[in-house]
Amino acid sequence: MKYREASRRLGTYRKRIAALRERMRDVQGRIDPQPVDDYTLASPKGPVRLSQLFGGKRDLIVIHNMGSHCPYCTLWADGYNGLYPHLATRAAFVVTSPDPPAVQRRFARSRGWRFPMVSHMGTTFAADMGYRSREGHFLPGLSAFRRTRDGIARVSDTGSRPGDDFCAAWHLFDLLPDGAADWRPRFRYAASRRSG
Repeated sequence: MKYREASRRLGTYRKRIAALRERMRDVQGRIDPQPVDDYTLASPKGPVRLSQLFGGKRDLIVIHNMGSHCPYCTLWADGYNGLYPHLATRAAFVVTSPDPPAVQRRFARSRGWRFPMVSHMGTTFAADMGYRSREGHFLPGLSAFRRTRDGIARVSDTGSRPGDDFCAAWHLFDLLPDGAADWRPRFRYAASRRSG
């Protein structure tokens, strides 16, 4: 297919995706919120309630991260790190995982992460939100919560997977003829060699 024809066709698809996103936002705005408990989670400073994670904000975005053993979750979190200052002006934002706070702190420091982290280890939070499998494995995803007169309600959630809307790397790879090909995220990459 000629470049100009392919570019025109891709542009048409992108417009359809943008229109679909508008429809999704409309549905999102009409969701009947799901009341949730005020879970007690663990932080480096001790126990913290879900309600406390809102700070002074009305909304809270929680990332369901599988922990420091998962290179995919690390890739997503690396991306959130860059967005965090922007996100924090609109909503509270926290990453949760089954790792204990000390492990989270060390791992976050090694990655240069700036966002807050809490541990759901020993709680039913991940399972109750749908991010633990029947076999007991933790699953990646995102949940959005809102403070209400009656407490806390979940207003949205979605799972994470390669190619989703929450990691820009996959969309950048989509610009290449063979996409991500056999690329997989790693915790560390060898330094690239410069030619000449």
